[in-house]
Amino acid sequence: MKLDSKIPEGPLAEKWSRHKFNLKLVNPANKRKYEVIVVGTGLAGASAAASLAELGYNVKAFCFQDSPRRAHSIAAQGGINAAKNYQNDGDSIYRLFYDTIKGGDYRAREANVYRLAEVSVNIIDQCVAQGVPFAREYGGLLANRSFGGAQVSRTFYARGQTGQQLLLGAYSAMSRQIAAGRVKMYPRTEMLDLVVHDGKARGIITRNLITGKIERHSAHAVLLCTGGYGNVFYLSTNAMGSNATAIWRAYKKGAFFGNPCFTQIHPTCIPVSGDHQSKLTLMSESLRNDGRVWVPKQAGDTRPPYEIPEEERDYFLERKYPSFGNLVPRDVASRNAKYVCDEGRGVGASKLAVYLDFADAIKRDGEAVIRAKYGNLFDMYEKITGENPYKTPMRIYPAVHYTMGGLWVDYNLMTTIPGLYALGEANFSDHGANRLGASALMQGLADGYFIIPYTLGDYLATIGWNDRISTDHPAFKEAEQAVKDQIGTLLSINGKKTVDQFHKELGKIMWDYCGMSRNAEGLKGAKQKIRELREEYWQNVRVGGSNEELNITLEKATRVADFLELGELMVDDALHREESCGGHFREEYQTPDGEALRNDEKFAYVAAWEYKGPNQPAALHKEDLIFENVKLTQRSYK
Repeated sequence: MKLDSKIPEGPLAEKWSRHKFNLKLVNPANKRKYEVIVVGTGLAGASAAASLAELGYNVKAFCFQDSPRRAHSIAAQGGINAAKNYQNDGDSIYRLFYDTIKGGDYRAREANVYRLAEVSVNIIDQCVAQGVPFAREYGGLLANRSFGGAQVSRTFYARGQTGQQLLLGAYSAMSRQIAAGRVKMYPRTEMLDLVVHDGKARGIITRNLITGKIERHSAHAVLLCTGGYGNVFYLSTNAMGSNATAIWRAYKKGAFFGNPCFTQIHPTCIPVSGDHQSKLTLMSESLRNDGRVWVPKQAGDTRPPYEIPEEERDYFLERKYPSFGNLVPRDVASRNAKYVCDEGRGVGASKLAVYLDFADAIKRDGEAVIRAKYGNLFDMYEKITGENPYKTPMRIYPAVHYTMGGLWVDYNLMTTIPGLYALGEANFSDHGANRLGASALMQGLADGYFIIPYTLGDYLATIGWNDRISTDHPAFKEAEQAVKDQIGTLLSINGKKTVDQFHKELGKIMWDYCGMSRNAEGLKGAKQKIRELREEYWQNVRVGGSNEELNITLEKATRVADFLELGELMVDDALHREESCGGHFREEYQTPDGEALRNDEKFAYVAAWEYKGPNQPAALHKEDLIFENVKLTQRSYK
């Protein structure tokens, strides 16, 4: 199958405007004849559901939480990017586009990234109109701060709660449509399969998480807005419920999976404290505006930080990257934190941490100013660690955070299955091999508010409102039976090991061999380990209970079954890509000073994987990345 990205012709700055004009429209009277399913109600899902319902479509929205307000989008802390140039410091749509392409190590589509930068300015206006309480300067103008990978201040924020405030804005817009009857909300409901007939997405099979009832839902189009798959590593900054099931089941029904090994390690997380942990806590990248990262110069130095004099400290990011300092992109900061810990210069009991020190900022600006910027983040850190970051430096270490890979989509956000779309973190499209901070919120809202309302209409106008099948169709019956069979199998195994035990084992394999750095030997071993673990899972997992009830262990069991398969595909993808780029660091391919070494001649493409059946190797398809507006150079932040 040839991948058609549907990128419009014409100059980069005019592609989206021209494309919008050329898309087919659905007239207002006909919109109410269409049904659209939206799975996931985070920023991408809630904004899409609200926008489509506002246009007149009938929307069914599904989330496994008890309220859309609990979507993982609320966990985003530091901010959202937009090229408003309020600071008058040289920002522009083109500079945001360039920083994002460069930050992703030239592994993203130019057209998609430019569109993202272009609509970023509209997102801020939309959210302000909704009442999102962005921070403001003394004179009343919206405030900005800096984030990694940029030398301008373009990040809008609401203290350390930006994701939560943006989600409340999208949720309020969606709630208005729920009240109007155009959005029907299905909370505590999880998608377990995609229904495909005649090559098109026709609906989904769900499980009611309270009663266990398996249900069928038909629609003209299905939008997957289900976030990322970072929990394949078990320990990550994702909410414990975040999973890959929706996109993985779509992959097994024919949707190609793009760049699965491109995962992001966030440098600013509270370090692991013991085996009891089920997740990790993120400390916003915005803290690196004022916090200085350092370790002792000498290995094995166990003195507390206040006893280590200035001349015996190594501010290693400032030393190695003087132009960007502590605000280098996440992959660069993460790798360098790992390097100094590998040298024996890590701090804390585990020695797997570095300091993030605010003493200079507090001395310069005063504690009140720092408290106003980051107070809730400092409070959270103190509650978790028992240490006061105003008095002693934070300890941080890299952790799995975001996934740049996801379902392959074209310029219209449609997957390789007609009628199936993927929005936000669920798709692969905008961030390349490394997402710049504050761009996840930007992409989710761009997709939901400003892109899918245009591109979905083009598809619906093409198929017509009567091109829909009933839930009585054999395709629905077959998909429902497959879901019931898998649940029945999981409940019948009655083995000796818990679901969490398997998940932890998988996570350790993934972190050790497909995490911050990878090599061919380790990846080949990891593939075999995952296969053996998956075989054991289907013979020895203990689930317990029944389907027709609230059964949280069963929820986890279906998700971990998918993670076990996804983990192997991630390893395959990492093994085939014989280069280092962004967050994907192959130890065999690095510059003499330890930076990522790309191979543009052989690997300037999107790796899109096609499912070929149980225990069969996936087929690799390549979408070549064409760069007409930026020059591919070795990334440098020095």
